[in-house]
Amino acid sequence: MSVRVRFAPSPTGYLHVGGLRTALYNYLFAKHHGGKCILRIEDTDRTRLVENATEMLIDSLSWAGINFDEGPVQGGDCGPYIQSQRFDLYREYCNKLIDSGAAYYAFDNAEEIDAMRDRLQKAGLNPKYDRTTMKNHYTLGEEETKKLLAENVPHVVRLKVPMEEDIRFTDIIRGDVSINGREVDDQVLLKSDGFPTYHLANVIDDYSMKITHVIRGEEWLTSTPKHVLLYDAFGWERPQFAHLPLLLNKDKSKLSKRQGDVAVEDYRAKGYFKDTIVNFVALLGWNPTADREIYTLDELISSFSLEKVNKGGAVFDIQKLEWMNAQYLKALDPDYLAQEFMPMLEEAGINGISNEYAAKCITLFKERLHFLSELIPNARFLFENPTEFEEAYLEKHWKENTMDIVMPLVNILKNEEDYSHQNLHDKTKEYVESAGLKLKDVIHPLRLMITGRSVGAGMFETMEIVGREKCIQRYDYFIEKYGK
Repeated sequence: MSVRVRFAPSPTGYLHVGGLRTALYNYLFAKHHGGKCILRIEDTDRTRLVENATEMLIDSLSWAGINFDEGPVQGGDCGPYIQSQRFDLYREYCNKLIDSGAAYYAFDNAEEIDAMRDRLQKAGLNPKYDRTTMKNHYTLGEEETKKLLAENVPHVVRLKVPMEEDIRFTDIIRGDVSINGREVDDQVLLKSDGFPTYHLANVIDDYSMKITHVIRGEEWLTSTPKHVLLYDAFGWERPQFAHLPLLLNKDKSKLSKRQGDVAVEDYRAKGYFKDTIVNFVALLGWNPTADREIYTLDELISSFSLEKVNKGGAVFDIQKLEWMNAQYLKALDPDYLAQEFMPMLEEAGINGISNEYAAKCITLFKERLHFLSELIPNARFLFENPTEFEEAYLEKHWKENTMDIVMPLVNILKNEEDYSHQNLHDKTKEYVESAGLKLKDVIHPLRLMITGRSVGAGMFETMEIVGREKCIQRYDYFIEKYGK
């Protein structure tokens, strides 16, 4: 059997990290089995549509490296995979359900349905649609139903759920699932405006697109009995189902924007690498081994298995995500990082920096960073001569004789042509040994002159990157400002 899966988002806003995980698991599963991963835009709920949301979804998925085999991402030429373009198909199949008795017309208005549900709730009963008392084909009869249809009285089409039967299906992650028909609502399939609901369109699309595995979030588990009934009513083979665990905050509540960012775009804007996001999201509920956290996309594809996905909710640990981003930053090529970094320099108003110089700065500091964006606030002195110097250090550690101690070394270094970090280290060591000093006696004052700070990355490595000319400018500026 050729594996065919789909990711079917609604264009109602940005791509949620839970949506990215669903898309990613579908993609990993398809590629692991040599199958196809399809993108379908489910836009039947016209009241929730957000302008440009489809484009934003596609952009985020493409950024994450999830490339679909069919659907709008390829320009739409592979098939009509936008639901609003398929309404005639949904109505055609809905009529088949009515003809077979698996669905029926209902003419209740919103006020009548609200009153019914309120009555059932007060009686302690499940407030699902009661087709034995409401205005529908079964209570009105065939003749009255035809008459109302001919008069264009507003109506919907509902699924006829067998009340006395257990609805059973198998979930790859959760095992055998059974629910009694009494617990399932007679779901609206076609709304009064002629638009299909999610449930009808979803099943028809999955069948017509030959989807073999439906991999989606746990929130759709309660809808699956309705989908199973539709497959059976049409006489279609069911796909295999797999419902992914919820994403949770650290307090085990459902992940929501109230406790932090949930959109992929938010993390992208904060400077997370796409490989970090993909790696982290892939491990939310699944991990191929217990001894690793960092995987390439090819390794994720090779190892992926739905059977190993956990049933329990997966905690979205932002500290772990930051740690993982730092691991990628350390491992990524400095030249690539420099290209990513250049727009940040421009935004900070720093000009005239070459890619080569930026790569050296990143290499010097990347062990200390979680994000590239931290480099400028932590090491602006690499790009501009400092004009302010750490007052706390000056007040506490700068003694009357500090300048006398460091000035001979400054003069030595001014006369050096070789500003390699090794030569700078050797000349400094020679000086302190001849003067009966310790390295710490001169390193901190020297660092203050060069960087404006008392702590930082390797001092001589910093001086090598800044270069002889800039270092001399900084010695002179500091001496002029603070004198003896």
